[in-house]
Amino acid sequence: MQHPLMTRIIFMGSPEFAVPTLQRLTGGGKKRNQSYEVVGVVTQPDRPSGRGRQLKAPPIKKLALDMGLPLIQPEKIRQPEAMEQIRSWAPGLIVVAAFGQILRPDILELPSFGCVNVHASLLPRWRGAAPIQAAIIAGDTVTGVTIMKMDKGVDTGGIIAQRALPLDMNDTGGTLTEKLGRLGADLLGETLPDYLSGKLKTQAQDDSKATYAPMLKKEDGRLDLTQPAEELARRVRAFNPRPGTFLEWNGGLLKVHQAHSAAGKAIAGQRLIHEGWAVVGTGNGLIVLDEVQPEGKKPMSGKAFIGGARGWVQI
Repeated sequence: MQHPLMTRIIFMGSPEFAVPTLQRLTGGGKKRNQSYEVVGVVTQPDRPSGRGRQLKAPPIKKLALDMGLPLIQPEKIRQPEAMEQIRSWAPGLIVVAAFGQILRPDILELPSFGCVNVHASLLPRWRGAAPIQAAIIAGDTVTGVTIMKMDKGVDTGGIIAQRALPLDMNDTGGTLTEKLGRLGADLLGETLPDYLSGKLKTQAQDDSKATYAPMLKKEDGRLDLTQPAEELARRVRAFNPRPGTFLEWNGGLLKVHQAHSAAGKAIAGQRLIHEGWAVVGTGNGLIVLDEVQPEGKKPMSGKAFIGGARGWVQI
């Protein structure tokens, strides 16, 4: 049997969540270990970003280039030239972490050890593209990571290993992504040797317990003030830093970067000032705007914002 470290591996990933996994496979990162033979990296194309709409590279591209790893960025992985390159790398295993594209059967069946995914939830809870944000919005107290052998479904494959993590009630989408990215990389590093040597078998998921976390859109960040304040506060945390949350304000949008719920009664949408802070009525309770960003301005505290705002009522 071939030694696990000799297995030719293709890595597929794109955002920050995927960075610790690629580092772990190549022997880098804070927890240095033996490195695998990563023969190629597949990531998403550069995308326009920010107010200037300048092209921005995915974090995995930057890391792969720094490491001198072969890299492709297909718009669609099914494109003939992409498939040709992937086949030429002759992988024994494909490792996936938040890649952002669906793998077709011809890719899933290409490596002898299949395709293994590092997923940011305790499957079958929160299958789909945005499990981290979904866990925060739902008020979950525990989340975690799953190492899964991929099949044709969306996050429906057999479970190889899982590890739980208590969800801190102050976690944002950004901080939880960082925690789960490291946790997933560590679990993969511990799991791969036994998986590749045949000691680990997959366990089927219980489909009856599945929940889904669809891909996020900018419009999902609109705060519906008829909802309870606690739910809105969780949404603000979940969508920080991306895709962000916002309120309509003076004919434009007011970005809400940080907020918390508070007891109190007010009409949903009513703009109030309490102890110098901007507060808005909701369907149940009040939401205090801790940090906001009016259009065309830099982020500021809710206290600084209210100093120059009009139409807010002192309570």
